Amino acid sequence: MAGAADFLVEIGTEELPPKALRKLKDAFGEALADGLRRNRLDHESVSAYASPRRLAALVSRVALKQEDRSKRMKGPPVSIAIDDDGKPTKTGLSFAKKCGVDFGALGREKSDKGEWLSFDAIEKGQPAAELLADIVADALNALPIPRRMRWGNYDTEFVRPVHWVLMLHGKNTVPGFVLDIPSGNVTRGHRFHAPGEIRVPEPGKYLSLLRQKGRVIADFDERREKIVQGVAEEANKLKGTAMTDAGLVDEVTALTEWPVAMTGKFDKSFLMLPKEVIVATLTSHQRYFPVVDSNGDLLSAFIVVANLDSKKPDMVREGNERVIKPRLADASFFWKTDLKSPLGSRVDALQNVVYQKGLGSMHDKCIR
Repeated sequence: MAGAADFLVEIGTEELPPKALRKLKDAFGEALADGLRRNRLDHESVSAYASPRRLAALVSRVALKQEDRSKRMKGPPVSIAIDDDGKPTKTGLSFAKKCGVDFGALGREKSDKGEWLSFDAIEKGQPAAELLADIVADALNALPIPRRMRWGNYDTEFVRPVHWVLMLHGKNTVPGFVLDIPSGNVTRGHRFHAPGEIRVPEPGKYLSLLRQKGRVIADFDERREKIVQGVAEEANKLKGTAMTDAGLVDEVTALTEWPVAMTGKFDKSFLMLPKEVIVATLTSHQRYFPVVDSNGDLLSAFIVVANLDSKKPDMVREGNERVIKPRLADASFFWKTDLKSPLGSRVDALQNVVYQKGLGSMHDKCIR
């Protein structure tokens, strides 16, 4: 296509909901593509990116302006627009004036219901720079966000407060506001490794600049693969296999911008707990990956994915080991407490639990 350039948009936010991040990323890319189509801006592929602090999309070869299009304007019936002498009436002349042409330039349109004056007007396409900010805003408003919030003195709402907006069409910054934030050509790196601003000269350099200067892997799928590989490598060091539930991997991917996998350990005495209890404690509470041996038995170790490449990894490891100890201790306490009461002793308590209105209690169901 003639007259096109890559378009980049990044919405910089506070930490986005991790369980919804992949869905938000995909929906943003789809809504952006739909907005470009509706606004007649030709484009090629759309790649959406997301990390805890950003939603972004790179659209290849977006047209610099809309294509001109023909728009047929329907005028008054010929019987009203032209008199018996074949001369234009006041009504006919008014329609010609509305179209901005002489009466002789008007055409005619016939149908079963009669004949009308008509004119095929050329609607000039608008520059993309005048449309892109609104297209982005509409795409954000269309995201599947059940609850939105306000912040500061702004009237706009979004899933999390927005701190910066980057919009580039080619090497030019797209003017405008999105969610009351003025657009620019700067992004920001990792909150700890590279918190400062990073100027992006053109869309094609966005990913590499964020990685090299910002210590951020913006591509969700690339970051996910790095986590899977890192966790597998750590598990191999233990001569075991990590339990990598897909949902947990997605959540950890959504919690990190620069993932680094490392191994932690816990006291072997906790292995007396049921496997399901330990797995739930590690995964649901701490987002750790349990490790099993070749027989499927748990090892007294876990793999955690940190969101930074620490200069003191042992301190990070010890911190995570310190956190999991009371979690497992609580689980052990409740498990041992439950074992003191046989299941039969709990049957009478079921009388207080309604099975279904009109059908008795859970106690009735139990003894039937």
